Amino acid sequence: MSKLKETKTNAMRILESMKIPYTQYTYECDEFIDALQIADQLGLPYEKVYKTLVTRGAHNYFVFVIPIHRELDLKAAARSVGEKSVEMIHVKEINSVTGYIRGGCTAIGMKKQYVTRVDVSAQGQATVIVSGGRIGSQIELAPDHLLSASGAAYADIVRHD
Repeated sequence: MSKLKETKTNAMRILESMKIPYTQYTYECDEFIDALQIADQLGLPYEKVYKTLVTRGAHNYFVFVIPIHRELDLKAAARSVGEKSVEMIHVKEINSVTGYIRGGCTAIGMKKQYVTRVDVSAQGQATVIVSGGRIGSQIELAPDHLLSASGAAYADIVRHD
């Protein structure tokens, strides 16, 4: 039982405290690999697996959760949070801004509550799969539960070209 406790991430503890059901997937990984490779390794469909991206606006950070095979539309993302523009933060900033590391970043349980948007495509899924809060861990949960746990809202934020 104690070994199980050690594998829990902050995101998982938050989900459990909110009584939100989830399924954890683990995979072997010593360093960052992109989400497409993770989905392939776990045999998961791309449209169910979402990546978490962190951006900077004029005065704040913003979090966007989009399907792994899609690209963030920076203009649509900015509009969805009431900004003129947003830009991706540098990889070396991820830990200081979120408390997570690249490849293990999830919208649930960041060190601060940032305005978060989940792409509207998630509404069409029974469940979505996001990072579990560390490299080697993914969690599957209902999209509305992801919104509850991360304080997010849905928005149309991916490129459509």
